Amino acid sequence: MRVVLGVSGASGAALAMDCAEALTRAGVTIDLVLSAMAERTLAEEIGPDAYDRLCAMAARVHPRGDLGAEIASGSCPVAGMIVAPCSMRSLAAIAQGFDDNLLTRAAGVQLKERRPLILLTREAPLTLAHLRNMTSAAEMGAVILPPVPAFYLRPVSLAEVTAQIAARAVDLLRLAPPQATAWLPGQNG
Repeated sequence: MRVVLGVSGASGAALAMDCAEALTRAGVTIDLVLSAMAERTLAEEIGPDAYDRLCAMAARVHPRGDLGAEIASGSCPVAGMIVAPCSMRSLAAIAQGFDDNLLTRAAGVQLKERRPLILLTREAPLTLAHLRNMTSAAEMGAVILPPVPAFYLRPVSLAEVTAQIAARAVDLLRLAPPQATAWLPGQNG
């Protein structure tokens, strides 16, 4: 099983790292593509070695400008794509079919092939343009998964929050047994 992991430059670089770890635990091969700002955000939010650590979990790292890469084609056998985090710029490009880089092109391919596309959209507050782009992407088949904490699990660290959100994103691909902690009435809190 192959999954494309797209990483945009929105804040929330830990989500990308946690998604890669959850995909690896699920036995999934990762095709990685990062936006121009993603590398900077990884370094600023996680540390100078974050980019290298993320790339080490991927089977393939595709240059963002390579619109001729295998994952730019619907004939490439992938099971879906997660964009974590998903900036409002990347969301807008995906929602409007503006395939100007490999990340947005690969996302557009998932939509046209009716494959799962999970977008961990990161912004607050939201403008009407953001909401309309989310609606447009959802109408085309994308799953909009803002990284909202599962407060009912009573997380004690930010790492627990991002790991749970990443596990939920991977679970939405339905490729392996669920990894996210499920709500159990009377047991979670």
